[in-house]
Amino acid sequence: MRAPAFWNHKHGTMAAPLTRALLSPLSWLVIMAGRARQRRVIPTHVPVPVICLGNVTLGGTGKTPLTLALATHLQAAGQNPAFLSRGYGGKLRGPVLVEPSHHSARDVGDEALLLAQCAPTVIARDRVAGARRLAAQGASVIIMDDGFQNPYLAKDASLLVIDNNGFGNGRVFPAGPLREPLADALARANAIIFMGDGEMKVETDLPVFRAALVNPEAPPQGPLLAFAGIGRPQKFFDALRGGGADLVQEIAFDDHHPYSATEIARLHSWAAGENATLITTEKDYVRLPEPLREGIIAWPVEARFEDADALMTRLAPMLNEPNS
Repeated sequence: MRAPAFWNHKHGTMAAPLTRALLSPLSWLVIMAGRARQRRVIPTHVPVPVICLGNVTLGGTGKTPLTLALATHLQAAGQNPAFLSRGYGGKLRGPVLVEPSHHSARDVGDEALLLAQCAPTVIARDRVAGARRLAAQGASVIIMDDGFQNPYLAKDASLLVIDNNGFGNGRVFPAGPLREPLADALARANAIIFMGDGEMKVETDLPVFRAALVNPEAPPQGPLLAFAGIGRPQKFFDALRGGGADLVQEIAFDDHHPYSATEIARLHSWAAGENATLITTEKDYVRLPEPLREGIIAWPVEARFEDADALMTRLAPMLNEPNS
């Protein structure tokens, strides 16, 4: 879905006060249901440590690149990390070990396909069953991509990802972009990862680790037509422009949008009319069926921690002895 404009405004006509008021009872139902589930469920432990990266808002905060970066540092420390994902956008319920050569985004979701390029990845609606499968396959630590609000699998470390876009109007879905009240999320977190520059506008005693999204390659030269179906497409377009790209057009789709052959043909037609090359995100690219990828560039992005050693030191007590 695409976030409605009033989610990002607290005051004035853009804040849609009447709409917010009408949706507020539904928000309270979401809050009460979430709190009841957290109280009712006894989390299940698995034989290996579980690190969860999650967020409190709907939409993109750079969590998938962060998950990949964390796995890379764990691998460098001698660990054998593996990813556990719900497989959002895919039709398989799992537990399923993701095979990029066999599965498509329609099977397992785009995020799982990206993660599987780095380390073993299991998608599972039942997170406990998925974690048990990864443990049985030899993972020394499980990185849970999302699932911060899922209470069924016990987490040894819950890292709350917050970016400098803030929390919109500060209200819980559907009246706002929050998945739950911020105070509830902070109470369950062990640390915060703050994405972006500037000051984090959250009062907390939790340790804060900074990270940022960077593009390791400059944008291709020449006219570009950019399209993206991610949580915040404008971030992708802004990054391209900031890197010096000559963008002739920007086209935003809904998050996790499943592209059709007709849509891709139309994009190629528009690009040809501008004598431009099509460019998109890696997450969008893996959602494209193989025959539709020709002539489209995926611009890579990665997350970098400001002080990765400090984060690893924080996580070290919960990790098993590294592989030899």
